[in-house]
Amino acid sequence: MVEVEQDTPQPKEAYQDEFQTTVGDKIEELGEKFVGKGRTILYGIGALVFVALLMWGYHIWSNRTNNAAQAALGKAIETSQALVSDAPVLAGVTYQTFKTEKARSEAAISEFQEVADKYGSPYREKAQYFIAVNRLQIDRTAGIKELEEIASGSGDASILAKFALAQAKSGDGKLDEAAKIYQELSQLENAIISKETIDFELAKIYEKQDKTKEAVDLYFDIANKANEAKDSDGKPLPQSQTAGEAKQKLEELAPERAKEIVVPETPVEGAS
Repeated sequence: MVEVEQDTPQPKEAYQDEFQTTVGDKIEELGEKFVGKGRTILYGIGALVFVALLMWGYHIWSNRTNNAAQAALGKAIETSQALVSDAPVLAGVTYQTFKTEKARSEAAISEFQEVADKYGSPYREKAQYFIAVNRLQIDRTAGIKELEEIASGSGDASILAKFALAQAKSGDGKLDEAAKIYQELSQLENAIISKETIDFELAKIYEKQDKTKEAVDLYFDIANKANEAKDSDGKPLPQSQTAGEAKQKLEELAPERAKEIVVPETPVEGAS
């Protein structure tokens, strides 16, 4: 999680329905912020994905217990994303702030544990996932072990735990293990994390392993598919940040192959 340092802390915006439709792009944006920093992108990914699911679930389930579980999990998520800053808390500020990431993680774990103890599936599994990723900030070995246990199960939490493990393995220099997990995730149908995001992370692993051809093939595939994507009216779709960066990587590693990706012309309205 990025530690924010500023003189005047600003409150974080509460989650909204828009996350459900933009979660893919947000995952990609957050991923890049942690590249090469030995960190995982777990907080951003987990929060965005699960907030989207929670908001979707709000419209599906009306049971009082489910609503209470959603509210409790949402509150714990907000704690896990609270501001970390040494700046003095201004008078009148009502949102949470923490002096250190460890303090924030400990508070979040406590809240997620309450959810896990009080509510059943699927909230228990979601809470356990968040406990594991927060544990990484306190005891990395224990956090990884918990993620491995969740990854051995099924469902969305299992998929996210596997992605989290791949990020952690990569950060620890265990590239072969990370690549194996990404490869497994890439083969999944309708995964909660987009194939584009998974393949981009895998391509970066290949680069570190000096497997340039494999990396180039993946970067090309990502960029080319995004280039050919069209909406229901046949118009080119806006490219994601990941697709744009994949093309940049391709231009660096294989300039001639990058030229094979031809940007389609946008039809001019009214032209015959």
